[in-house]
Amino acid sequence: MIFKEGAPLYATEVERKQGEDTLYVNFLNASFVPNIADNPDVMARTIDFLLENPGLSRVVFVQQRNYHYPFEQISLLMEIARVYHYMTKQENILSLAKLNFFGNMQEAYAELSNFLLLMKRDPLECYLQLKRKAGSIRSEINRGQAMEGRENYALFLERLIGMLEQTKLVKNFSSRISDYGSTRAVYYTIFRPDILPNFTFTRLVTQLPPGAELIDQYEVVAEGDSINVTILRKKDDTKYFYHIMPPEYSLSEEQHVLLNLARNVIIEHRPKAEEFTDPEKTRQVFFNVSRDLLSELATSKGIALSHRDLGKLARILVRYTIGFGLIEILLADTRLQDIVINAPIALTPVFVRHEKYDECTTNIIPSFEDAESWAAKLRLQSGRPLDEANPVLDTDLVFSSGRARIAAIKEPLSPSGLAYALRRHRDNPWTLPLFIKAKMLNSFAAGLLSFIIDGNRTLLVAGTRSSGKTSLLGSLMLEIIPKVRIITVEDTLELPIDALRKLGNDILRMKVRSALVSTTSEVEAAEGIRTSLRLGDSALIIGEVRSEEAKALYEAMRVGALANVVAGTIHGDSPYGVFDRVVNDLGVPATSFKATDIIVVANPIKTPDGMHSVRRIISVTEVRKHWTQDPLQEGGFVDLLRYNVEKDELEPTSELINGESEVIKSIAGNVKGWAGNWNAVYDNIILRGRIKQEIVDVALKFNKPLLMEAEFNALSNNVFHRISDKLGETADSEVVFIEWKKWLYETMKEF
Repeated sequence: MIFKEGAPLYATEVERKQGEDTLYVNFLNASFVPNIADNPDVMARTIDFLLENPGLSRVVFVQQRNYHYPFEQISLLMEIARVYHYMTKQENILSLAKLNFFGNMQEAYAELSNFLLLMKRDPLECYLQLKRKAGSIRSEINRGQAMEGRENYALFLERLIGMLEQTKLVKNFSSRISDYGSTRAVYYTIFRPDILPNFTFTRLVTQLPPGAELIDQYEVVAEGDSINVTILRKKDDTKYFYHIMPPEYSLSEEQHVLLNLARNVIIEHRPKAEEFTDPEKTRQVFFNVSRDLLSELATSKGIALSHRDLGKLARILVRYTIGFGLIEILLADTRLQDIVINAPIALTPVFVRHEKYDECTTNIIPSFEDAESWAAKLRLQSGRPLDEANPVLDTDLVFSSGRARIAAIKEPLSPSGLAYALRRHRDNPWTLPLFIKAKMLNSFAAGLLSFIIDGNRTLLVAGTRSSGKTSLLGSLMLEIIPKVRIITVEDTLELPIDALRKLGNDILRMKVRSALVSTTSEVEAAEGIRTSLRLGDSALIIGEVRSEEAKALYEAMRVGALANVVAGTIHGDSPYGVFDRVVNDLGVPATSFKATDIIVVANPIKTPDGMHSVRRIISVTEVRKHWTQDPLQEGGFVDLLRYNVEKDELEPTSELINGESEVIKSIAGNVKGWAGNWNAVYDNIILRGRIKQEIVDVALKFNKPLLMEAEFNALSNNVFHRISDKLGETADSEVVFIEWKKWLYETMKEF
């Protein structure tokens, strides 16, 4: 809240931040709702404020709700204010010297005083009356009945009319008066403020864009509250428009009063860093405190609240005190993948990437105040700095409505101030069947990757940003036999560890220092990887290979080869791109790179119209060991699967089909009955793929989407291994499939 209790009515305060001047006007004690369109006194006062502060970008009327008038609307009144200023200050039309030219000085003074007053209270009506008066005087002149000076008076009024006609308000809207019946009715179509709760500065444009085409509507549930999402398409705009209406923007005046009173009490608490070590517990404590406080305030104010309303208000209060406001609402939408908040914060809307509609513009315009508040909370929660010396902060957010990785940047890296990018993680881990359904890979590729994971190979998942690297790595972790212990090393917690732990996996998570930070108490990534080697026999999963820890990773690969899976993600758009980054950028010796067995490359593929992209695995490549300097020139990279863009599908290469894969033969060499029996090995890969495909087919056929989720796939993998163990690794694949399928149809009823 800008104004303290007891501030005088109509008190003003101008805030200037990053080139934007915002005028706040106190209406807290007013007996009416401030509205430019409805109230001529409010319109006149607004023009007075603009005369005093001609460089304003926004005007905000502060009451139980904040009424934000954006520049597009305020600029219309700015032009009227300039005409008024010219007439009163430069022309000084009420001076005796000026009035002396207009004939009847007393009559001219009264009329011009009225026009000036009306210009501020109702400029369109002023324009109409000026035209009528000028026309009347012209008629007198034409009839020869005009007094001396009336010609001068008519010329002056016509000049004033001409000045008003140059303003956008008169030029664009004076012709509409007959359609609406009155000038004030026209104003309702022009001056439509964004109405915000008093406890947030982030603006929400509540009106739908005029003329936009309705594309889709659905509901999002956030902490028990239903929220409407509307997808629209504006004419000549390549982006869709994402319009959301959270519950806090449709509260009654009494509920706003309670929230404002409660918030003033809650914000007196200064949270300590230790309170953010367990955000979920902290939120529950604050929720209980908020609910009790709101209940007491409602009783003291004589406001009736149902149990449901009390819970809703408490959730809103928590969201806008210790929480992240509208960011939490957006994260509740499972269809969103990315949320982007660009600098300068208050001048650009939030953008989101939708799983169906790609990049969308939203109706949310964040504020500097909220952006600064988010930064402070991120520093406390992560224990990492965000300042001029460390202008980048990478961390994670976890709410009941969703979890996300968030990157924040500020000056000097971002000269326009704070900016944020959030990557929303899927609530449940991705699985290979889900990727098959999404066509990121096919069933054969899923079978091959499952086989490679079981074979304990070293593997890098490469790709550009938003290619699905981390999601794919998480799905491959599900393929690791649960009896194998897993150690993960991440600088930002993105892998689905909690979900895997609930499925019974033995997992130890380690969080290390970000490569972009050098001043925290966190352990360096390289030391974390080396420590993992001293923690017993385990599969090692690296969230992302970014910096000097690559050397430690390859040390782990060489030590852990043929024992357990070592896997991670890395940026790169091809196998050679990965080699170039690891060797030339990260300083790993070229010969050490041979410890990599498999490189999986995932990249977005553009659609022909250029407006959409789909995620696809474009290659699965093995790294051979005979080369010395350059694996590309010396045949060190051999594709096992290659993406066919015409068929939109991964296809096995001749090297894989003909049994020339050294990695696959190496895996087979450790299994009794497979050494030298390529057909048995190939059949096992196909069998694994058939199982994944059958899960997808049955899930779609019987409308059982849970069959493609992690819980069922963990069960399926366990059953597959038990059947294979019972029948022997070299058992006929058809017999294994029939046994597994029998289990599938017996178990699917439970999902």
